Amino acid sequence: MTPDYTCLIDAETWDFINRTNSFYPPEAVDWSIERNREVYDRMAQAFHAGRPPGIAIETTAVETPSHAIPIRIYSAEGGNGRATILYFHGGGFVLGGLDSHDDVCAEFCAATGLTVVSVDYRLAPEHKGTAALEDAIAVYGWVTAGLGPPVVLAGDSAGGNLAACLADHVGKEGRRPIGQVLIYPLLGADFDKGSYLTHAHAPLLTTRDVIYYRGMRTGGIDCSADPRFTPLASSSFGHLPPTYVFTAQCDPLSSDGEIYCNRLRAEGVPASWHEEEGLPHSFLRARNTASRARAAMERITRALSTLAADGRA
Repeated sequence: MTPDYTCLIDAETWDFINRTNSFYPPEAVDWSIERNREVYDRMAQAFHAGRPPGIAIETTAVETPSHAIPIRIYSAEGGNGRATILYFHGGGFVLGGLDSHDDVCAEFCAATGLTVVSVDYRLAPEHKGTAALEDAIAVYGWVTAGLGPPVVLAGDSAGGNLAACLADHVGKEGRRPIGQVLIYPLLGADFDKGSYLTHAHAPLLTTRDVIYYRGMRTGGIDCSADPRFTPLASSSFGHLPPTYVFTAQCDPLSSDGEIYCNRLRAEGVPASWHEEEGLPHSFLRARNTASRARAAMERITRALSTLAADGRA
């Protein structure tokens, strides 16, 4: 039975949902990729809250043998330099870029004092398969070259998936980061169970949407058993770093975070799962207008700071 979202979600958050839908309606998933991206970018621009003062920005690129990966580096005036946050944006592996999550990254930088590196990884459907993960691996190598400050991985939605896939890959190589913070991530739980059924028709993201975007990334190939796409498919979890996962209650992806943290804890990895009550997918954009989202943003920021401090101890 579909939950009563009129009771679960408060008025402030409904205002955010309605405003989002006015820019990026539910039917956008059925539009052409070009139109979908155009509307998504317009929405992201409308929600952009500006950057806090005292943040220096450098937009550059990490060069690989085949292509350049655009990145944006955020540095806080008087920052502490304890760690670098490597951030991967959401957008279903199809949408978004450096600008779509620019203000969020700037706010993380200002609130933690940590340098933030945002990654404009290659998008599907032009670049299917492991292209996005390959870019994530390349930028991680660039950030960690020369044994600079340790790295905390972070990302939202599809970006949370990439962060978790990256943590699995480099952890198995003995190059694990000091932590990861995953925000309403796609991690690969069963589409026929849990929140994928309970919140199949949630506002702002449905189970149908999740299946569509996953298919765009994989080209329709079943990658549910491949940890390069599906973090929960990994054969082990003990090589992963301390982890915080923040999910939205009104989101088909909610079960992913709970199951993932249970797997990590079962193998001795410190893992904290926090479900944000009454919030939908993509609640980061509501942080300046809805008190529940603002509180969630504060918890996420504290998690990033905690991992940076503990990792240097």
